[in-house]
Amino acid sequence: MQDETGLTPSQGNGIEGQRVIITAGASGIGRAITDLLISNGARVHICDVNDDFLEEFSATYPDAGFTKADVASEADVDRLFDEASRQLGGLDALINNAGIAGATGGIDEIDPADWRRCIDINLTGQFLCARRATPMLKAAGGGAIVSISSVAGKYGYAFRTPYSSTKFAVIGLALSLAKELGPDNIRVNAILPGIVEGPRIESVIRDRAKQVGLSYEKMEKEYLQKVSLRRMVTARDVADMVCMLLSNAGKNISGQSIAVDGNVETL
Repeated sequence: MQDETGLTPSQGNGIEGQRVIITAGASGIGRAITDLLISNGARVHICDVNDDFLEEFSATYPDAGFTKADVASEADVDRLFDEASRQLGGLDALINNAGIAGATGGIDEIDPADWRRCIDINLTGQFLCARRATPMLKAAGGGAIVSISSVAGKYGYAFRTPYSSTKFAVIGLALSLAKELGPDNIRVNAILPGIVEGPRIESVIRDRAKQVGLSYEKMEKEYLQKVSLRRMVTARDVADMVCMLLSNAGKNISGQSIAVDGNVETL
């Protein structure tokens, strides 16, 4: 009998007892991943920058660990891993999830400060976390890193160049680390979510609609016309894929960029 994740608890899915760090784990996709891994018996330590989200997370999971940390800050990342190491006693998986949407606009309209901030969070943040996680994963005899990229890392994305550029780079980082760390029994994969329903995509669609002079509804329809299944995906869809990659079913999956997107045809 399978549970709602599609895994088979009676046979042991390999997730129970895993020690996992999840960046930006208190809301959105990160929270969906956190909830699902905890429900499958993982021990988690998350970070986030939002006090309200962290307070709600702590109330919901009083035994789980959390650190207020900005992944773009080396000092914050060091503090995150130091606190997680004390709380978890080791590490079996890192979910490199933290990211921002970045600026929407033509290349000649984007403020260089917004460009740098997007790179600092979306790309450098993943590097800083992987850098600290790797010795811990080696000490554990292996494990997994799952990097959240985007279908924007598969296609060029006009008027979203900061975001798209970082998401291409995240795939390159993940696939390079898969080769580098494979001999240490560390699996590294990138997940490419498509159009994920929620406040972030609503903001993106609203900004783009305003830019081109369309209603929100018409702009949303234009977005979905580029998806074969004509629908958005959910944060839970992405969490299901993370769960599979950390489970026994994912023990020989590494070096992959896996889209969870309803087949986005273009952007």
